[in-house]
Amino acid sequence: MEVVLADALLSRCGDPCALLRAVCAPLSAERAEALRLLLQRLAAGGTPPGEAEALRRVAWEVALERCRPLLRGGEAAGAGCGERLRLARAARGALRHCVQLCGAPLAARLARDALAELAAGGGAGAEAAVEALAAAAPRLEEPALVARCVAAALALVREEGEGEAAAALVAGRLLPALGGNAAALRRVWEGLLGGGGGGPPRAGRALLALSALADAVLPRGPPGSGPDARLCPRFWRLVQEGLTERDGLCRKRARYLLKRALDLSGGQRAELRCPADGGDESSLFWWSAEKNEKLLRFWETYILIMETLEGNQIHVIKPVLPKLNSLYEHAISGEKGCWLFHPSWHMCIYKRMFESENKTLTKEGILHFLELYETKHLPNSLGFSEFVIGPLMDALSESSLYSRTPGQLMGACPPLGMRLQKFLATYIMLLPEEEKGSFLLKFIQKMTSRHWCAVPILFLSMALAYIPACKVLGTEGLHALRDVLQCTMITHQILLRGAAQCYLLQTAMRLTHVEKVSLPEVSSFLLSLRPEESLRRDTILWMELCSWLQVNDRCFRKSTTSDFEHQETTSLCQYVCSLVGEYLKTPASETGENCLMPDWFEAKLVATMILLAADVEQMRNKHSGKSNIEWIELETFLNPLLDVLMKLGSNAYIPTLKTDKSLQLLLKLLQTCSLKCSNTQDDGVLFFIWKSLMMPVESILEFVLRRLTTNELSTVGDLDRCDLYLDLIPEIVNLCLQVSWKKVPSIKNFILSLTNASIRNLQERNSEEEPKLKEQIKKVASMASLTAVCEIMHRKPEAHLESLPSVDALKRFISFFQFNEVLKKPSYIEEKSSLCEETTSQGWGKIVARYVRDQWICLRFILNSFPTLAQEYEETSEMSLSTDERSRKFLQSALEALTILPSDQVLPVFDCMKVLVPKLLDSSESLCIEAFDLAWKITSSLSNTQLIFWSNLKAFVRFIFDTEVLAVAASAKGQAYAKIKEIIFKLIDMSTTKTGVFNVVLSHCCRSWIFPTTDERSALANAFLNAGNYCELITEACVFGTVFRRDQRLIQDVHAFIENLGEKCAANVVTESTNRDDHYVRICAIKFLCLLDGSNILHKMFMEDIFIKLLDKNFLCGTLDKVFQAGFGNNQASVKYFIEWIVILSLHKYPQFLNKLWDCFCYDEEKLKTSICTFLSVLSHFDIILQNTSEKKPALKKALIVVLQWCFNHNFSVRLYALVALKKIWGMCRLLHVEEFEALTPVIESSLQQVENMHGTGNARRNWQRIQDHFFFATFHPLEDYSLETIFYTLPRLSELAEDEWISLSKFDRFTDVPLPPAFQWYHSRTELRDLKPSDWSQQDMGSDSAETDSQTEWTDVQKKIIPWKNSTPSLDLEMVFQDRAAKLGKSNSRLIVVASLIDKPTNLGGLCRTSEIFGASALVVGSLHYIQDKQFQHLSVSAEQWLPLVEVKPSQLVDYLQQKKMEGYTIIGVEQTAKSFDLTEYCFPEKSLLLLGCIEGRCTVSQIVFGCCCDFCIFCFLEHPVFSDTSYCFFFNRNEHEGIPANLIHHLDVCVEIPQQGIIRSLNVHVSGALLIWEYTRQQVIKQKQQK
Repeated sequence: MEVVLADALLSRCGDPCALLRAVCAPLSAERAEALRLLLQRLAAGGTPPGEAEALRRVAWEVALERCRPLLRGGEAAGAGCGERLRLARAARGALRHCVQLCGAPLAARLARDALAELAAGGGAGAEAAVEALAAAAPRLEEPALVARCVAAALALVREEGEGEAAAALVAGRLLPALGGNAAALRRVWEGLLGGGGGGPPRAGRALLALSALADAVLPRGPPGSGPDARLCPRFWRLVQEGLTERDGLCRKRARYLLKRALDLSGGQRAELRCPADGGDESSLFWWSAEKNEKLLRFWETYILIMETLEGNQIHVIKPVLPKLNSLYEHAISGEKGCWLFHPSWHMCIYKRMFESENKTLTKEGILHFLELYETKHLPNSLGFSEFVIGPLMDALSESSLYSRTPGQLMGACPPLGMRLQKFLATYIMLLPEEEKGSFLLKFIQKMTSRHWCAVPILFLSMALAYIPACKVLGTEGLHALRDVLQCTMITHQILLRGAAQCYLLQTAMRLTHVEKVSLPEVSSFLLSLRPEESLRRDTILWMELCSWLQVNDRCFRKSTTSDFEHQETTSLCQYVCSLVGEYLKTPASETGENCLMPDWFEAKLVATMILLAADVEQMRNKHSGKSNIEWIELETFLNPLLDVLMKLGSNAYIPTLKTDKSLQLLLKLLQTCSLKCSNTQDDGVLFFIWKSLMMPVESILEFVLRRLTTNELSTVGDLDRCDLYLDLIPEIVNLCLQVSWKKVPSIKNFILSLTNASIRNLQERNSEEEPKLKEQIKKVASMASLTAVCEIMHRKPEAHLESLPSVDALKRFISFFQFNEVLKKPSYIEEKSSLCEETTSQGWGKIVARYVRDQWICLRFILNSFPTLAQEYEETSEMSLSTDERSRKFLQSALEALTILPSDQVLPVFDCMKVLVPKLLDSSESLCIEAFDLAWKITSSLSNTQLIFWSNLKAFVRFIFDTEVLAVAASAKGQAYAKIKEIIFKLIDMSTTKTGVFNVVLSHCCRSWIFPTTDERSALANAFLNAGNYCELITEACVFGTVFRRDQRLIQDVHAFIENLGEKCAANVVTESTNRDDHYVRICAIKFLCLLDGSNILHKMFMEDIFIKLLDKNFLCGTLDKVFQAGFGNNQASVKYFIEWIVILSLHKYPQFLNKLWDCFCYDEEKLKTSICTFLSVLSHFDIILQNTSEKKPALKKALIVVLQWCFNHNFSVRLYALVALKKIWGMCRLLHVEEFEALTPVIESSLQQVENMHGTGNARRNWQRIQDHFFFATFHPLEDYSLETIFYTLPRLSELAEDEWISLSKFDRFTDVPLPPAFQWYHSRTELRDLKPSDWSQQDMGSDSAETDSQTEWTDVQKKIIPWKNSTPSLDLEMVFQDRAAKLGKSNSRLIVVASLIDKPTNLGGLCRTSEIFGASALVVGSLHYIQDKQFQHLSVSAEQWLPLVEVKPSQLVDYLQQKKMEGYTIIGVEQTAKSFDLTEYCFPEKSLLLLGCIEGRCTVSQIVFGCCCDFCIFCFLEHPVFSDTSYCFFFNRNEHEGIPANLIHHLDVCVEIPQQGIIRSLNVHVSGALLIWEYTRQQVIKQKQQK
């Protein structure tokens, strides 16, 4: 109409120029739109030759004086927002038509002005400039101006930060205009993909620009002279990058360009091939007319997968993954064995999955990728290797991906771990030989490029270790493995850290090309392994390493330092000899007294290599059959060291550096040898080393004594040497005690001299006010020496050092020492020249703390070894104090020490307080409580400090829970007793957030209570009395459950997996178990209870007390009566089994209480509705109960009467349980020939016979058989299966309790802190019970208010119809089926079934119940009938459940249920927008329809993201749709947010229907969605009924 008006106006007006000027002033929105329309008609229709020039002048004037100001906003400043938008839109169109009329001159003028404005700045002017350039671009002819316009456009596209709006404007206006200019298009194309001067824009901006230029670079017409994007590799790389971008809009643009290119190629059917992007790789894109259909199918499948991935939901995506397999089948040429489609397209799919926010989707993508390469022989591709090292390894760094699947048992290898092993081994073997090394090197280097958590680094290391042996790694690879070892040291998970080290060492042995590495490089790698975590002499791993060294002995690359002329010895021997010689050499420049202490690295290296070479020598001699080994090589290694050690005592001029190195090597040899756990007599290497090192003992002791007691240690740096000497002393003492007692006198003389000299040094008083450093260092060294003496006497009592005269002096000195004495910081003026002083990092505060700590270590030894210390010296001392006063003084000093010492130095103070507090609890209780509080404050403050918390906690527990401390506090029952109880519950509370705390407390208490350190009878009694006084620990432990967070649960699972490997993993042998598993709490308590002796009166009383307290905690209170009352609760199946078992065992042992069982059957049905099956189950084991009863017939008579009453109950489940009990009891009656029941024989036997043949072969009979086969009735024996395994593992497993509650026997074996008695017999379950699998029959007690209809043929194990009335009184209505009741009430029922088994929210179920009842659905199917008792359900349903049939079908039973309904003629309707889907308003519902609903909670569906669908339900477009019929199966399918619809249900879909929507938010609540479908079905059925009438 507008065009007609414009043409009419122009035809009537003779002067179009005058008309244009008249319209322009004033220029309102209406006039501007009219101006645009007039200019459009003039530009399109042409002008008479005489008027053309005048019209161009007017157009020029309009463009520059009217349109440009309007675009800048000047003339529209006073207009409203809507008015301004209309003006701007009209001005843009008018300007474009002005350029069409005026041509290139106006275009050039506009372009120059716009470029000048862009150069001047942004804002509104920039937007107006872009609009002007867009209008001018198609008519630009000047090359320089075209280049400037293109450069300006690309600059705006590249601009970051706030340039997003400008980039969008350029893409929407300017780029399409430039695309119409051939010269400009080429420049834009080169700028976007080639980069130009400013470089290419980032992927998102480039895709934005290319989408705007799609018509130009992917023209739908015949090929022209312009660029064709399909022939540019950079274009396809950009599309691939966009497909995997995190920005959803960017991915959408990339898919658009891909679809556009495919649509163009499919339509043209022309031969096309994009040049290869490098190497021999296949083309990124190609097309062939011959394979047009095949190519279309491939790319349609590809786009389907990429769009489905936008759904980000595993249940939607997982069924599509088989399509990915078909992609590979199309992508690989079977004849040539090469890629037809570039493999990078497949990598885009996986990368998209790997980077998903849904970790389940990420895991599924990784597993699919690994499995694909494992099962399909894909052609080699460089892109695959780069993808594995890049995106795949980045994805593998997520710890949560390594979790077990729900079906896996604890301790099994997670699926990802197993798949990773197989994939890496397969992939390496398929690689060409020349590529294996470079790939593995990059793979290992990637493991060092980021911080990895313990779990991923473990499984990656394991995968490397399982690669078949091949020589591919050289020096660089060995260094990379060493760097990975450093990465593993970061984690606090010691077992996992050790296991990773083991696998990395195995990797090195399997993959190292020994001819490319030297022994020094191998030894440097080995030194990165920690002997206390992985590489130790008593492990299989050590023997494997020795064997590897022996096999490759002469194959290692020669190094200059080990290239000897003599060939009699092996290269390993040469290297070790050279290593020892070089180590003991001392540079002339470092022989002074003030030289630095050497690093321990070299000593550790030399000691490790000596032991390895010695074991290799022993292995070689054994293989050669030698019986007498001469140890020639080992002796050669040790001789240089022995030469130095022999001279230490006599040669005072040996350089300090040399003495330090020799003693360091000696200490490392002794410490490494002491790690060996096997019998030393069978270890020839160890015995020879010890025997050799015995020779220089006197020389070493003489040297150490001189250094420690004279003034030779004078600087702070010398304290490191002091530590070296003192660490050597206990090792030498142990050596003498192990090898030769002849050296013990020398040890005693050394201890005597060292003690006396140290005491003299400490007793010296400084006369000067300002102490000197040398004097203070001497005091520190002397106190440390006394500490070492005390520790040796404590740990080596067999040496009998306490008889030395110096010990008496030591006791006297420590008794009257001024504790917590600090050393004043000396002046450093005279020490400034000392190199050690300037470079030391040890502050004076640390030195003072060490000095104070050593004081308390000495006092700890005195207090523990000589408890009567105070009395011995109180008469001779001038400071005579009573025992209590001296103890109080010590305790006060201890409290002071706790305030000044660092937290990692307080352990000896805790140990001293443990001795002092029991002596003072009566006289100084407040002081003792202060000690408790301060100790707890220090310990609890360290809960987040992993390195020192556990040692402090153990010391704190030893203090607070010392047997004597507990006994004294309990005897007084004062404030101290209450304080200890308070600390107990604080520790238990801490254990809920920090796993392992309760373990430490309980383990210590149980061991000290049942295995006290003394053999005195009174002490034994007092120790066990603590168990009764503090029984809260045992009761809490018995009910203590797992408290892991999800990440902790994963760590625990991986721990269990490593532990199950046993000795195969050296970390299990080497690493000391921390016993921090929460299960160990209950295990400790159980073992403690198992150790109690029923004949011991104290033990018996304790057991009775614990039994009562456990009943109080778990059930009600009291004794056996309360056990019976516990059965009346509505408990889960596992609890019921235990209650029934307890009742059976109790009545078996105490049959006199049988009447209590009969009393339980006397209550009304309301009380028994949740418990009757429990008591009937007890009767099913009546033969066990009556074993100890002499009068069995009266009991059988009573049992028969009780059971017969329940055989006629209206509840089918109750009848089943009653019949099981009846069968057992009647069998007993037949065996005993009870005459009183002969009259009942025909009735009972015919009833049982009828039950056996119940309804032929129907479901009822099948369920009768299944309940008889249930483990509790068929296999379980209450007496023979009484064992730890049954209670804690087998029964929880069979009752389908959460796996966290299963405690396997292996954990009982691993927990050795509290051993079971050797004669303990109740350990294993019987094999018959242990081999059973969980039954699909679950014990359920259904009350009488949930009665069933009498139609037993309708009852199956997956379907249970109920009458949900509250009134339990039988009535005529309750006996009617729902349809009869509805008809009687005038209500019509449809043939629509609504299945909501996948919905778990009571609110949604309640709303659906109400909707279904209102519209007359024939039934509502739910996953559990318990939902109808929920208040939220009832609030929404408003009693609809009383008028609508409810059927229970669990989600796992849906397949059978749907098959059954399909046979009855129902139709499945899947709601989704697909290529063949029907609009809901156009689809005709069959009469017999079944709608299956799933939960939708606020997430986008696949249809919304993939297809742009507005419906709320998801189905897959690749499903085939069968022909519709009235008897087809109608299925309304919807997804579940959390778990998703199982894949086995998806294949039942017959037809897809979509719900049209118009809004932006496309997700509907599941109740609303269901209501729409239910109403549409009802509406159609109502119309049909009216038409039939």
